[in-house]
Amino acid sequence: MYILFDIGGSKMRVAASSDLKKFSEPLIIKTPKNFKEGMRAFGALVKSASHGKKIKAVAGGLPGYFDKEKTKIMGCAPNLNGWIKKPLRKDIQNITKSPVYLENDSDLVGLGEAVSGAGRGYKIVAYLTVSTGVGGGRIVNGKIDTARVGSEPGNQYIDYKNKKDLEDLIAGRSVEKKYHKKPYEILDKKFWDNMAEILAFGVNNTIVHWSPDVVVIGGSMMKKIGIKIPRVEFHLKKIMRAFPNDLPKIKKATLGDFGGLYGAMARIRQK
Repeated sequence: MYILFDIGGSKMRVAASSDLKKFSEPLIIKTPKNFKEGMRAFGALVKSASHGKKIKAVAGGLPGYFDKEKTKIMGCAPNLNGWIKKPLRKDIQNITKSPVYLENDSDLVGLGEAVSGAGRGYKIVAYLTVSTGVGGGRIVNGKIDTARVGSEPGNQYIDYKNKKDLEDLIAGRSVEKKYHKKPYEILDKKFWDNMAEILAFGVNNTIVHWSPDVVVIGGSMMKKIGIKIPRVEFHLKKIMRAFPNDLPKIKKATLGDFGGLYGAMARIRQK
């Protein structure tokens, strides 16, 4: 039995897999802001998902970047401040009595999309998520690319005069703060086209830095009421200078809310 998890700032998802090819119906709860409460809740979900069977390994993703040994979150997790610098891997090992593999949540979703989703069949996959925040990662030959600390494409500056990064301009949290309503409550097509244009600049930067075969974009801001991939492509073609005749594919993520669980399965297979 293997345990897969995805712990975000708002929700915690846990599932079990017996063969690392498919997983059980995920158990989903609201993520506790307090770390100790979070670990108690996580332990209860693991117990329910595993049905008391021996756990061989655990893998999952969380926001932010880790220490070099990937034992705890060190920063860049504003929605999980209470989890930063806590003994994450040690506590999960104590709960599961098994090896634990931790990754940045966006990296793990990107791995899932590269192996089982919209990026399948491509050698170099750039994944971007536009949700409450903005994150992403680079997947090469089916593996998360190496990095000294990690990748935070949401923190790339788009408006240097006002020191605004991509996350400041298009993340759901930023939109709600500015307009005092949930993004899905905004029905103005011009608003969403402006969001697509801003995202196109972020995609442009991602392409010139990471040179991917495909850019896969997911997250809650990309849903039916949200940013449209064709409009991102339209604006990207207008601004791209480096590779105007050789743009990579731009595709919408296909694994929905469970991309991180698919990524966790792939991570355990790689060990």
